Amino acid sequence: HSSPTRRSSDLRSHRSAIGKARLKEAIEKTRAVLGVPADYRIAVVPASDTGAIEMAMWTMLGERPVDACHWESFGKTWFGDITNQLKLEGVTEFHAPYGELPDLAATNPDHDIVFTFNGTTSGVRVPDLDWIQDDRTGLTFNDATSAVFAMDVDWAKVDVTTYSWQKVMGGEGAHGMLILSPRAVARLESWAPEGRPIPKVFQLAKKGKLDEALFTGATINTPSMICVEDYLDALDWAESIGGLEGLKRRSEANLAAVATWVDETPWAH
Repeated sequence: HSSPTRRSSDLRSHRSAIGKARLKEAIEKTRAVLGVPADYRIAVVPASDTGAIEMAMWTMLGERPVDACHWESFGKTWFGDITNQLKLEGVTEFHAPYGELPDLAATNPDHDIVFTFNGTTSGVRVPDLDWIQDDRTGLTFNDATSAVFAMDVDWAKVDVTTYSWQKVMGGEGAHGMLILSPRAVARLESWAPEGRPIPKVFQLAKKGKLDEALFTGATINTPSMICVEDYLDALDWAESIGGLEGLKRRSEANLAAVATWVDETPWAH
């Protein structure tokens, strides 16, 4: 049995060497399972996927016009925050009703683009990211909370990717993940929203430089180390069933089972 002092200071504390090591392991295993490029940064952040996407929008949007794409409730919320909370000008709305997608190819590569990869509430997913141009000058903000671990993410096409542990991986709630491309890091270090208050839990940069500690196992606020262990266990399970390819096969098989039932059931559609 550990002494109470050791249990509280070492095993429970996210600031201890053990705690930091486990958080760093969560980041490294995430990179391995998802195939995230080595030059992309990964951080554990507060407030689930909502916190991750909001902190990205609050710190990076406003440098150029924004194309906000939505076809379900979460994407509509991000659009509302962009227009009603951040009150940005030059916002173009790309909207489709539940069950459909807007014309994503009509988005402007010189604008920042915010979209939801897979509609948690509508069940509509983006088939691919070919509509995102490689020579874009804007950033792409990819809310992938219901897509990552179940679908292919072409990392070259996305600059900000967010998700939460409780969606595809079925983990515990309250923690978000933020993945930044080098282009997103460059935005954080070259531009700051003038006159916009940035709450502590959203602060990704210090004195004009990325806070690198956040991407090596430090966190902005206190995470649950029990939830971290649960996430690590889920990542181990993912590796045991074949990694990302195994997870995608499992997801597609689940979809096929439901689709077959719908096809064979006259009243379901």
